[in-house]
Amino acid sequence: MAEPLLDVKNLSVHFRSDGNITEAVRNISFYINRGETLALVGESGSGKSVSALSVLQLLPYPTASHPSGEIWFDGKDLMTAKEPHLRSVRGNKISMIFQEPMSALNPLHTIEKQIGEILEVHRGLRDTEARERTLELLHKVGLPNADRRLGAYPHQLSGGQRQRVMIAMALANEPDLLIADEPTTALDVTVQAQILKLLKDLQAEFGMAILMITHDLGIVRKMADRICVMTDGEIVERGDTEEIFTGAQEDYTKHLLEAEPKGEPTPADPDAEVLLHSENLRVWFPIKKGVLRRTVDHVKAVDNISLSLRAGQTLGVVGESGSGKTTLGLALLRLISSEGHIVYDGRDLHEYAFNDMRPLRREMSIVFQDPYGSLSPRMSVGSIIMEGLEVHGLAPQGEARRQAITAALEDVGLDGDAQDRYPHEFSGGQRQRIAIARAIALKPKFIMLDEPTSALDMSVQAQIVDLLRDLQQRHDLAYLFISHDLKVVRAMANDLIVMKQGKIVEQGHAHALFHNPQTEYTKALMAAAFDLEAAEEGIVAT
Repeated sequence: MAEPLLDVKNLSVHFRSDGNITEAVRNISFYINRGETLALVGESGSGKSVSALSVLQLLPYPTASHPSGEIWFDGKDLMTAKEPHLRSVRGNKISMIFQEPMSALNPLHTIEKQIGEILEVHRGLRDTEARERTLELLHKVGLPNADRRLGAYPHQLSGGQRQRVMIAMALANEPDLLIADEPTTALDVTVQAQILKLLKDLQAEFGMAILMITHDLGIVRKMADRICVMTDGEIVERGDTEEIFTGAQEDYTKHLLEAEPKGEPTPADPDAEVLLHSENLRVWFPIKKGVLRRTVDHVKAVDNISLSLRAGQTLGVVGESGSGKTTLGLALLRLISSEGHIVYDGRDLHEYAFNDMRPLRREMSIVFQDPYGSLSPRMSVGSIIMEGLEVHGLAPQGEARRQAITAALEDVGLDGDAQDRYPHEFSGGQRQRIAIARAIALKPKFIMLDEPTSALDMSVQAQIVDLLRDLQQRHDLAYLFISHDLKVVRAMANDLIVMKQGKIVEQGHAHALFHNPQTEYTKALMAAAFDLEAAEEGIVAT
């Protein structure tokens, strides 16, 4: 049998902080042959990314250390290799695609400069040669209008486009091993299908091996030849992909395979009062050019949208990135300017000045996509939950204050003592529960949920969905549920609107749309979410 391309033996990783040692990875072993795909799967904190970063020796030393282990790549041990050899391997023989391209790409440099830097360092290409190779790579990864994107900065590209640029950078030197760390987690289902097909095509073209790190088992089944299942820093099960999916032996693996939002949405009363209604709602952003900055056109982010949301109902809003979902939610909350009519609880919100909206903020709340970014790292959990009550003059004093915070935390399944800790001390799912506790502490009638589960593991997603349905039933909450994950939306939404380029292309009862979509665009979304193979074969438009 041929020698593996990558052979990791008894790898351990420790982190030292304030005299304490955390065992992040404990004596794991795995190998990857040339041209094959191995998936490392597990929930957040299982040690997947730490293991991958160890391969490239990218962990922060001396904070991180390797008490044991060997990492053999192409016949040489990277654990004992000198820095010059590691530099020759990184980005050349082994490349990495990171989870969040907006963080991994330099916001101050153009796309051409960032790809060109790799070509210059490893291949000595400059100017015309580097530009030609950069264009070739961008065309290969399917970036539209690649020649006009060379001067673009990361913030000027969509999430899918930024991920394509990351892949182009990773493939610039045609590596033998590609490490893909959650490469599609933050992407729409349609873009996800395109990126996965792209990786498979490029793997076949270059004959490279792929180490796929993900918590999404749907992706694993489509992409991987073999699987290693990790939890708490250890590999608890390994085997061929189909063997794992059809005959998993370990309870943790079975737990992962079953971890998907299930159940039906909270039943909605069709005769309940209409809590929120919009008519011909528009959010147009002007495009200005010339010395005088005259308006020459508009970006129609939300274009003549009418909808109704009843008390106790969940209205799902789906569509690809850039379709206007979040802009619609912000406009309904009067957090950005808009035209048209917005009626909340019988009141026309366009008659309210910005400051006049403050009393209504108690009734209209929001939960953001990234709980780590939306919670202040400088405030304790108790202060975060109490802040809204203080703004509205509702904060209790003395012992009643602590009891109120405890009640809010227990309402979302957390212990009351959590109020004395800070956001960084919690997992992603726990932080999202804190964000939800902050929202419901004011006893709102309406909550906008903007991708509340997209950054979470599958099992945690299922827990948050169960929590949201439970809170809705107990408090008669109305939800505007924005998401690109149609499996989550199916478990939450009573009614559904499908958006594309600022317009509603289809709307109606969620069950009807999921089982019998009428427009080609909705059919493409459903195909991408529930049948990646069909999406890859061309149902999904690029």
